[in-house]
Amino acid sequence: MYDTDETKRSPAHPPARTRWAILGVVLAADVLDLLDGTITNIAAPTITRDLGGGPALLQWLGASYALALGVLLVLGGRLGDKYGRRRLFLTGLTGFTAASVACGLAPTPEVLVAARLAQGAFGALVIPQGFGILGATWPRNEIGKAYSLFGPVMGLSAVGGPILAGLLIDADPAGLGWRAMFLINIVLGGAALLAAARLLPRDTGDRTTTVDVPGSALLGATMLAALAGLIEGAAHGWTALPVLLLVAGLALFGAFCHRQRTASSPLIRPSLLHNRGFTSGLLLGIVFFAAVAGLLYVISLFLQLGLGRSPAGAATALMPLSAGIVIASIAGYRLIARLGRRLVLVGFLVTLAGTAHLLTLVAVSGTDTGSWALVPPLLVIGLGMGACFGSLYDVTVGDIAPEEAGSAGGSLGAVQQLANAIGAAAVTAVYFRTDGGADRATVVSLTVVAAITLLCCPLVRLLPLKAPEEQHH
Repeated sequence: MYDTDETKRSPAHPPARTRWAILGVVLAADVLDLLDGTITNIAAPTITRDLGGGPALLQWLGASYALALGVLLVLGGRLGDKYGRRRLFLTGLTGFTAASVACGLAPTPEVLVAARLAQGAFGALVIPQGFGILGATWPRNEIGKAYSLFGPVMGLSAVGGPILAGLLIDADPAGLGWRAMFLINIVLGGAALLAAARLLPRDTGDRTTTVDVPGSALLGATMLAALAGLIEGAAHGWTALPVLLLVAGLALFGAFCHRQRTASSPLIRPSLLHNRGFTSGLLLGIVFFAAVAGLLYVISLFLQLGLGRSPAGAATALMPLSAGIVIASIAGYRLIARLGRRLVLVGFLVTLAGTAHLLTLVAVSGTDTGSWALVPPLLVIGLGMGACFGSLYDVTVGDIAPEEAGSAGGSLGAVQQLANAIGAAAVTAVYFRTDGGADRATVVSLTVVAAITLLCCPLVRLLPLKAPEEQHH
């Protein structure tokens, strides 16, 4: 039992100092996930030069992590309910740290991609446990203080992750080069693991919880076949193999949908799929997040392969975009209650304007584009993305029932990760299949992203008008 000398605190909750320390552990795990999800955007060209693997490795580096994380995110949450959140958190963090070491020591592209898949899979065991752990350790009337820190911390991590990766690669500590950005997780992950083992409360879970392993397996096979088809087609041309892989992906997706209709405890509640606002937001999220994930990868490739920036130089050049995301995310939290789905539309339009500006700049100046000229379009793109990132999914759950909130949140988080994987593969497939140099490939890729974003705009009217009121108190 915890000490209960605080009269305003329920005996079921630990002391305030312990609660804040637990929040720190949960945030540290989320920061590790975000850092490792974004660092390869900067590091991919350097890794490919060192290990080989060509365009296929460039595409798999980001897509493999997001694929495993997205496919297993909902399953990880269910496993935590079944076997206990502490156990899954510790297991996932241990596996994540070990997989990071495997990434840092990988001798071949194949081993590195396998280790990235393992990283994403173990990350999917860790991330879903965080909010459940906080809900069990924080009083209901104070938990808003804990949740309010996630936005700023994640925003700073989004800014700092690529910069850290670039600095480590350029600094080349102990001659490790790009490997240092994975091996640093021995320290970061190890410290978080020790703190978690000491602080997290024990829970037994509920062994009656049903886990849809076949559904997760079908979803994973669907995404793996689709990504393999896209990447194989981009790397070696659209021969029979990539076409067959894409067809197999469609067939497996059909089997997944059938499983969701017939399973006793599907990954996504059937009632959610009958909610027009939710399904519209789900599909819109897949399309938009895929587009911007590909956009970020292409910008990084242009900076390094087109403009010859070092990894640290490319990360620095992306700071206006990251700053825009942070600024608009904070402002959006205050505006979403008043604007509702109109804020999503504003975000789409601003992203479109920034992409069009960047497209024009690259089309006119090509590889002679100056660093300062990139600041305005990248800042505008970041502002647009920041306005959409939180608001799109806040509005998507605007008219769901309270008992559907958990399933909806898990589904939306998984969809965002899967969209990241799809976008990293699809948009970079366009980039690598375009002849004429880095500037021409960038122009064509940005045109595709702009067209997708434009198509998203009229579909906003299918979303619920507003986000739930409780999201903004």
